[in-house]
Amino acid sequence: MRSKQRNSELTRREFVGLTAALAAVGLVGSPGNSVNATPVEAGVTAWSSFRNGNQLRGLATSPLPEKLELLWKVPVDDGVTATAAIVGDHVFAATYGGELICLERKTGQRVWTYFSAEKKKPTSFIPGFQSSPTVTGELVLIGDEDGIFHAVERATGKLRWKHETLAEIVSSAAVVGDRILFGSYDATLYCLDLNGKEIWKFDTADRINGSPAIAGNMTFVTGCDQHIRAINIKTGEQEFDLEIERFLIASPCVDKLMLYVGTHESEFLAINLENQEVVWRYKDEAREFPIHSSAALTDNLVIFGGQDKLLHCLERKTGKPVWTFAAKGQINSSPVVVGENRVFVGSNDGYVYEVGLDDGIQRWKAKLGRSVTASPAVGEGCLVIGAEGSEGEIHCFGARP
Repeated sequence: MRSKQRNSELTRREFVGLTAALAAVGLVGSPGNSVNATPVEAGVTAWSSFRNGNQLRGLATSPLPEKLELLWKVPVDDGVTATAAIVGDHVFAATYGGELICLERKTGQRVWTYFSAEKKKPTSFIPGFQSSPTVTGELVLIGDEDGIFHAVERATGKLRWKHETLAEIVSSAAVVGDRILFGSYDATLYCLDLNGKEIWKFDTADRINGSPAIAGNMTFVTGCDQHIRAINIKTGEQEFDLEIERFLIASPCVDKLMLYVGTHESEFLAINLENQEVVWRYKDEAREFPIHSSAALTDNLVIFGGQDKLLHCLERKTGKPVWTFAAKGQINSSPVVVGENRVFVGSNDGYVYEVGLDDGIQRWKAKLGRSVTASPAVGEGCLVIGAEGSEGEIHCFGARP
């Protein structure tokens, strides 16, 4: 069904009742109100989706060795802009050349390769993948630049089913119980079941760039229509709509009643979802720097990259700057926090960096070659990240046995 949008302006009666409505759909209140939001049947040290969890907080659950070494690298056609997934003994990576690849985590050897479309000749163009793969117990889920959403068997790499949208898909999928959520450039948020059957879809006013963030029974949708929308996962109905008058390329991250997201207009916003108010705004008035990087969110800090070539760390509660780290290229990659005091991020200068979470001081870097807009994936004791370009590569770092 196609859902109906509610009026974005709340009456006083609606405003007073908002907290109760949020509790009813599972955003506040006891955890028992929430549907299952586990995207994969895997160990706690996996990295199974774009930001490693439906809240999109960018927190690794796997440790990394103090000294990182290159374990392997795999050349790929047209490079990589998407974040890999690491589950068990395998790495799942998608390329701009239209390949979804399953690799042995320890060696980098190919297990299987799935193509977005039939490749009649080695030089044939097929739709590329900018969306990051999401891995479930049985499937790998991903959208392509022709608007086709693919469900591929995790064990074999064979197609299980496809779902067609009307435009490019850069949003990665969220899996909530038996439902799959993703956005498309056709300005629609889709909800499918695990067999690919459409349950509902919701029309926005413009392209959806961000991956859906989940809190309780609601998902939050961002994109080019300059709105943040809360959609009930069960019904497909819009619970509320906050017009922010900013283009959103980055995906939001959420925790409890707060949502955090950077804008194309060089602002970073902290939004209280209970009263739909911007709690604080962060902007460097001296220069413009669009923010396409999705933030990493700890209990006390929020970290994101900017096209000003800086990695920014702010106090989560106040938005006050804590530190910045300067790269030599734009930082469109989304940072990942590992353990108590490590942050990893890529840059268009061709490097992946490690900096201290407490001070922003560089601890390690590795040259990957071309621009690095992909975000790191950290799982099962290793870090995997890809580089762009016709001679792009997927790199895996860890500790040698």
